[in-house]
Amino acid sequence: MKVFKNFTDYSSQKPLALSLGMFDGVHLGHKSIIDELAKIGTENNLETAILTFWPHPRFVFNPNEDLKLLNTLEEKKQLVEKYGIDNLFLKEFDEEFRNLTGEEFVREILVDQLNVKYLIIGYDHSFGKNKSGNFELLQKLSKELDFEVEQMEAINIHENNISSTKVRNALLAGNVKEANEMLGYSYSVSGTVVHGKKIGRTIGYPTANIDTESIKLLPKKGAYIVEVFVKGNQYKGMLSIGTNPTVNGEKLTVEVYILNFDDDIYDEKITVSFRDFLHDEIKFEGLDKLIERLDEDKRLTQIYDFKE
Repeated sequence: MKVFKNFTDYSSQKPLALSLGMFDGVHLGHKSIIDELAKIGTENNLETAILTFWPHPRFVFNPNEDLKLLNTLEEKKQLVEKYGIDNLFLKEFDEEFRNLTGEEFVREILVDQLNVKYLIIGYDHSFGKNKSGNFELLQKLSKELDFEVEQMEAINIHENNISSTKVRNALLAGNVKEANEMLGYSYSVSGTVVHGKKIGRTIGYPTANIDTESIKLLPKKGAYIVEVFVKGNQYKGMLSIGTNPTVNGEKLTVEVYILNFDDDIYDEKITVSFRDFLHDEIKFEGLDKLIERLDEDKRLTQIYDFKE
């Protein structure tokens, strides 16, 4: 997959089948668009492309908003490439770009610069200054500018439309199974293992503290069953997101206890994939009660069917 930050860097002999949007999470709704792009590309001898924005436009419009994303930039690239897209455009949402009307965007960027011959948009997508670009505008311009346009229907799970916002809300409620169902894969968080207070090792549960990217959304505080990927291997783990209130902690941490594992992995890159929610963050009366709960969490993690 080729990645472009500037439209002027792109050149190809083949025209494009393209879709545009944030694609945060690259969930099953996005996957349906990508699958359709691949089909159209094969049938019409077109290269495929996703045009998205980095950073998220909401950081531009609302710089004080504490928006958290489902994907880091690297994760988004990996997912889009995994699904077989030929080209990924990562456009900065700068002042010049945000002032383009929907029609200017179609004429100047999609048609003149990128040679788009087939455009697919999501069921609720709008674009351009003041959201002046929509499916109706595209239908009108397609005849004049010689491209085809298709609007995808929403993908539903349990009679609910899938959206990035709904995935975020599920994770913030601790409903990781629901979020994973909408994503089509297990939600994951990656980071570097850093030194913590090392309290866990004194009670038989040494944990790896994960330093995550600040823009990455973390599920609600609590304990989770996770898969852990480290040094090319896969393990069962139990993960805690919280402030360790039993020992009067204040800083939010992400810590994972890896079953059947005792390697030194400080400064190693680690990824955890969320599989199920165990319980909310609890302030125990003492370490004995904490250990009892950890023992039970470990038992539940050991018997959990990771093939589900």
